[in-house]
Amino acid sequence: MGRVAVVTGAASGMGCAVSRALAGRGHRVALLDVDGPAAQRAADDLRAAGAEALAGEVDVSDRAAVDAALDKVRTELGPVEIMVTSAGIEAFTSFTDITADAWERMLAVNLTGTFHCLQAAVPDMVAGRWGRVVTISSSSAQSGARQMAHYVASKGGVIALTKALALEYAPEGITVNTIPPGCIDTPMARRSAAAGNLPSMEVLARHVPVRRTGTPEDVAAVCAFLCSEEAGYITGQVFGVNGGLYL
Repeated sequence: MGRVAVVTGAASGMGCAVSRALAGRGHRVALLDVDGPAAQRAADDLRAAGAEALAGEVDVSDRAAVDAALDKVRTELGPVEIMVTSAGIEAFTSFTDITADAWERMLAVNLTGTFHCLQAAVPDMVAGRWGRVVTISSSSAQSGARQMAHYVASKGGVIALTKALALEYAPEGITVNTIPPGCIDTPMARRSAAAGNLPSMEVLARHVPVRRTGTPEDVAAVCAFLCSEEAGYITGQVFGVNGGLYL
């Protein structure tokens, strides 16, 4: 049975791949992204393939915008049953050079944005006695990362939030899990490499035990399973998709 799924950061990369995977399983998908035109193109592609999809331009740090987007989802697709929070930003700055504004913006998008989306969606799941939540965190929150203290802190908060909600909502038929990806070949990762903040994907691949970088589809496959009926006994878990880079 198809469910109503909302994916943030859905215009490209992992979020777009997750949207395709969920649509491929028969779910009705809302693609939310700060880049509205790109989200619309991704939704158009899904509809062209026969899926039911809509797009919305949303900055997840803006609670009013999140609430309005989910109201549109409820009107056009139905109550939210699956939420995947893939929207996020990153930056590379030495710790002593991180400004208070940069710190606050990082947490506003990556952590508070996740909070906004989940708090807005969970009441639908409670009412329906069924729900699947997957947050996209980061392996850097497990291992640490140089010159990314604000990013690492924000993603560590996502992992902690995931575990707290898993315990709170397990009796309601809602599972909450997180995927902390490793080296995934996404547009954001390519931009960071081009700016000199990361090695090239080819260099990174040599450090991964499976000898390749991950694809957005690698993440999407795990996410789609965690959003399924079959994953109903899995909650509060951290599912690394990293090729063995972090164990």
